[in-house]
Amino acid sequence: MIEKNLFKPHGLPPGTLIYVGNKKDHDIQIRVIDYNREMLDEKIIPDIKNIGSFKKADTVSWINVDGVHDIELIRHIGEIYELHPLLLEDIVNTAHRPKVEDHEKHLYFTFKMLTFNEETLTLGSEQVSIVLGPSYVISFQETPHDIFDPVRTRIETAKGRIRGKKTDYLVYALIDAVVDSYFSFLESFDTYIDKLENNIQFNSTQDDVALILRLKKQLLFLRRTIDPLREAISFMQNTDSKLLDPGTHKYFNDVHDHLLHVIDSIESNRSLLDGLMESFMSNMSNRMNQVMKVLTIIATIFIPLTFIAGIYGMNFTYMPELGWKYAYPSLLGAMGVIFIGMLIFFKRSKWL
Repeated sequence: MIEKNLFKPHGLPPGTLIYVGNKKDHDIQIRVIDYNREMLDEKIIPDIKNIGSFKKADTVSWINVDGVHDIELIRHIGEIYELHPLLLEDIVNTAHRPKVEDHEKHLYFTFKMLTFNEETLTLGSEQVSIVLGPSYVISFQETPHDIFDPVRTRIETAKGRIRGKKTDYLVYALIDAVVDSYFSFLESFDTYIDKLENNIQFNSTQDDVALILRLKKQLLFLRRTIDPLREAISFMQNTDSKLLDPGTHKYFNDVHDHLLHVIDSIESNRSLLDGLMESFMSNMSNRMNQVMKVLTIIATIFIPLTFIAGIYGMNFTYMPELGWKYAYPSLLGAMGVIFIGMLIFFKRSKWL
């Protein structure tokens, strides 16, 4: 079981660094990719003191920190790059909602990187924090696993325009990679929704209801994750920060359009799940009606037969039919005629 520390103690002064999140035991790794159009240098930094050289470099320096549970290391990075204590407090508090803040010398982003568990059909989240400076981008992640490998590949192979752009374009590329991953989750949801449609149409069970409710819960979680990020991207579209080149605004407009597409897909899937739930309830109601119909017909057929059997089961002394030798077969024949006649009547009435 994962130990968690999801709440910060009350009464602490602003800027107090307290790690809030799942307990981590892995070593923090600092990886730097330093590049421009002509050169590329990628390495692991073993000593935190060595990252100060990228603060005023002529190249673009992407400093990725895998792990935010070491408070002293985060504080030391903040001292080197003159990061505000409140910003550092947000980095180590992994329960923050996505947002963007303008600190003049740098911009601060925080958003959620999601993972999808195919076995439990649940989404997991990891906070990613990004500090955008004039010549550097510092990204903070909770774990070493991420979805930024395509961005690294583009930098290493010099594909596209990323090697010729500044730090603001790198931040766009990182955010765009996260937003694109949201589409893969929606594709997974689409697959399960298609299966649900087939099951509910031909052979629905109570397990389908549980799956519908689970998918609706995960879609709601995804919507709550995306809405604040959409607000943050809107800020990027309209900010006049000197750290953002005016030409980069169109790329953030593209990310904003992708987020709107994701939100539309979420709402569409939620509507489909609502419709599937209604179809399931309607199918269950129809099945119950069919069962009740059959039981009612059976009961109706046996009412007159039970009445006849009850009359002749009284065995009064002066009942004339009791002494007749053909009474028993005649009574059975009459009951058979009534039974068949009622079946014919129900058939003609289209009740069967």
